[in-house]
Amino acid sequence: MPEYKQFPLADTAEGLTEADIIAWQVKPGDTVTVNQIVVEVETAKAAVELPIPWAGVVTELLVEPGQTVEVGAPILTIDVDPGGKAAPSAPAPAAAPAAEEPAEEEMKPLVGYGSKAVVTHRRARKGAAPAAPVAAPVAVAPAPVAPVAPVAPAKPKGGYVPLAKPPVRKLAKELGVDLHALTGTADGGVITRDDVHAAANGSAAPAAAVSTVDNGYDPATRERRVPIKGVRKATAAAMVQSAYTAPHVTEFLTIDVTPMMEFREKLKKSREFAGVKVTPLTFAAKAVCLAAKRTPDVNAVWDDAAQEIVYKDYVHLGIAAATPRGLVVPKVRDADSMSLKELAIALTELTDVAREGKTTPAAMLGGTITITNVGVFGVDTGTPIINPGESAILCLGAIKDTPWVVDGEIKVRKVLQLSLSFDHRVVDGQQGSEFLADVGALLADPAVAITY
Repeated sequence: MPEYKQFPLADTAEGLTEADIIAWQVKPGDTVTVNQIVVEVETAKAAVELPIPWAGVVTELLVEPGQTVEVGAPILTIDVDPGGKAAPSAPAPAAAPAAEEPAEEEMKPLVGYGSKAVVTHRRARKGAAPAAPVAAPVAVAPAPVAPVAPVAPAKPKGGYVPLAKPPVRKLAKELGVDLHALTGTADGGVITRDDVHAAANGSAAPAAAVSTVDNGYDPATRERRVPIKGVRKATAAAMVQSAYTAPHVTEFLTIDVTPMMEFREKLKKSREFAGVKVTPLTFAAKAVCLAAKRTPDVNAVWDDAAQEIVYKDYVHLGIAAATPRGLVVPKVRDADSMSLKELAIALTELTDVAREGKTTPAAMLGGTITITNVGVFGVDTGTPIINPGESAILCLGAIKDTPWVVDGEIKVRKVLQLSLSFDHRVVDGQQGSEFLADVGALLADPAVAITY
């Protein structure tokens, strides 16, 4: 007989309580294997692909793309005994049975798996009535009714996710009504049972207010509203926290990096660096690691709860990266122990993964100091905000041909502007200035590194 299990949303990183469903990789009727990726979710830290710990046949997808789901809530139902090979279960005794040992084919559950009684909910638009919570079922699912033709889990049309309570969604499914084609009559555009019945009878108003082309564009107001969630929500919270808790000081330095760019060309032609992408960011990463050894305050952090300054004997270098889902800051672990070539390779891998949206939450934890490169956008400089848990962030501007005085003569040189923001509770003006001057000296002439 069929044996059903519910796949709950796992806690993909420490402290997370919810995630947004991005896209399903399976549909009802699909056969899955142990550890197969079944869904992509977006947490407050990154987009994550979740594997399923069982093999079997998917019977139902319990949430839709665009929904926000609490950790531990069931999101998928699977029949782990589709062939009916398992013997019928004996009636359960009155006392609660002991925990069942996992089958040999199962992998150990991820953090957050279990029968936690939680709810799923849709992040309502501003002013919209919140959807009624749906309690997570804890009993074994009943035998399935007559099979229905499976529908591929396509992304919401135009990015629009219709607002409707679970009973209304069920009714729409039974009557064959497409919720994407309706305009809700309740407050905030929520679709009601009457709206669904009207659609089934051919008298409902079409969803004219929602464009299926421009991701929610409303021609009546010429405005577009996008829910604040996932990476964007986490970034905003972190920046506000940092701006209002760490007293920021920003200093600027303009330097001639012509020798660095000439050295870069030499490395590109060398056998040792063949196939290795060496960028100005690579030199900056090395310079930050070397300079931090001379000014350890920039690599320390203020622990307000313990009333201590924590000095780190390692550099976990954060690299701010712009991705399709927003700003992420993955870390190069123990960057101070790497050679220039090793840093170049690590930075290439890190940025490639970030641009693909595949950076894991773990890769963004525990940084000690960060570099942000606004120069790639042609910007000269900026006043960056320190990442929470750190005390300094270096900003690289664009490298431009600029008139520069060399030995009393004006020449065209490669010029770069640096800016450094630091936490004035930890770093005094002297230490911040010395660190920035050291970084500048190393970028202006890489040969200076021999003297360190």
